[in-house]
Amino acid sequence: MTQFCDGSVPAVTNTRDAEYPRVNPDGSVTFRLDAATAQTVAVQPGGGDNGLGVGPYPMQRDDEGLWTVTIPPAVPGFHYYWLLVDGVAVNDPNSLTYFGYNRPTSGIWVPEKDVDWYGPLDVPHGVVRCQWYRSDVTGKWRQIRVYTPPDYDTSGDRRYPVLYLQHGSGEDQTGWTTQGRADLILDNLIAKGQCEPLIMVNECGYAEPPGQEPLARPSFAGQPNEAAMAAYMVERAKRLDTGFGAVVVQDLIPFIDANYRTIADRDHRAMAGLSMGGFQTLQITMTNLDLFAYIGAFSGGPWGAIDLDTLYDGAMADAVAFNERVKLLWMGAGTAEARQLSRLETIQDALLERGIAHVAFISQGTAHEWLTWMRHLHDFAPRLFR
Repeated sequence: MTQFCDGSVPAVTNTRDAEYPRVNPDGSVTFRLDAATAQTVAVQPGGGDNGLGVGPYPMQRDDEGLWTVTIPPAVPGFHYYWLLVDGVAVNDPNSLTYFGYNRPTSGIWVPEKDVDWYGPLDVPHGVVRCQWYRSDVTGKWRQIRVYTPPDYDTSGDRRYPVLYLQHGSGEDQTGWTTQGRADLILDNLIAKGQCEPLIMVNECGYAEPPGQEPLARPSFAGQPNEAAMAAYMVERAKRLDTGFGAVVVQDLIPFIDANYRTIADRDHRAMAGLSMGGFQTLQITMTNLDLFAYIGAFSGGPWGAIDLDTLYDGAMADAVAFNERVKLLWMGAGTAEARQLSRLETIQDALLERGIAHVAFISQGTAHEWLTWMRHLHDFAPRLFR
């Protein structure tokens, strides 16, 4: 990789031969855009403070029409951002694009010093397959990503457990292997003998039955209204029974079991997800415990008051029965994502009081961002199918 005299390096997420954005030795990032006719240009991090800071960061124009800004040291990991050119949000032509915020958007990777567990190492690598299948629930073709472990194509009749791993709001089935490097994380864990070889399935978490209008998310001018958001989340949970949850149970699992060499029972089936995907995971698994024995919620969980006698149709009302049936209930958050951390603490208090066995994991120094969820997967995956 090119290193400039000031010690900075082009981000690995740049387009080919693009010198900017540059990551500086102190973790700050310098952005540059050639836009001679623009009147104002700024860098806008995605989703408020996602590790790049809140922004927007106004850029300064030189005599040749080059706009530049250096933002403060960023949290390591992957971050969404875009540029505001005369007030219009556009992607950075110097950066690759990633699907987030329901559209292709720019992204940057800020390296973490002396960390390699999510990088491409000299180990056997699995294969990420792009697979189409038809959903009877939606009446449409759907595209998924399927990771098979390094020995899958050479292991004869060997069968494997399955992890269904979901993305967050505004993302899709490409997120975990593009932004989240899940395939590399699993490759490295498997190579070290720290994780059972497994099949990972990434689906798009949006599914509406024919004739059903999409659920509109509440829009707030200022701070989010917690009551309105809770009502929205409850309604979305109800729709899971006839939407995405039905796709998973009625279409996706049968397709994977029929087309891949899986161990097709609940003791060898896990589901996890980040943010919205964590919310979906809990709703789907808790109401289908005949299908899942391992459950993971990454920065996602139930909204509102926690009543374990009624939550998820009373799945956790009987602690002894639940603990005997569920082999792993795993929940996590980052120290810099206040809402999700508070939600985790609330449900953990309820679980402890009821005697529900679970694992709680806190990612230090990270917010509602991909490094949080990559760390979650890195801790979660080795606990599966042991």
